[in-house]
Amino acid sequence: MAERRTEGAPRLLSGGNPQIPKGYGEAPVRAYIAAMPGWKQAVGQDIDRIVTETLPGVRKAVKWNSPLYGAEDDGWFLSFHCMTRYIKVAFFRGALLDPPPPEPSKQPEVRYLHIPEGEAVDEARLADWIRQAARLPGVKM
Repeated sequence: MAERRTEGAPRLLSGGNPQIPKGYGEAPVRAYIAAMPGWKQAVGQDIDRIVTETLPGVRKAVKWNSPLYGAEDDGWFLSFHCMTRYIKVAFFRGALLDPPPPEPSKQPEVRYLHIPEGEAVDEARLADWIRQAARLPGVKM
């Protein structure tokens, strides 16, 4: 069930995930993060900051109501999405990371990191995964 929204604010879909129009660059990612509800907004800001500090010049977009990050012109390595009780960080080739992120996927190469409310982001671990993921071929979407 979608959450309420204030006038002019993006609609929040299931789990509080903001419905943001598809777009490329910094602006749509900023709009997505600004629309994240409650504690999720601070986590989204942390994820975006860590990715940007780890990979200056990283490509950004919002597609399918999720921010995407890419290191190549035609591929993406990471996204995140608001779920009801956590933020789901997806590494599209996460099974190839050492160590792989902890949560499995139905897709063999994808691995997830779940960040629940009140849990600090392990910045060093996340930055290491980002560096590793950016060196792998990106996923076309």
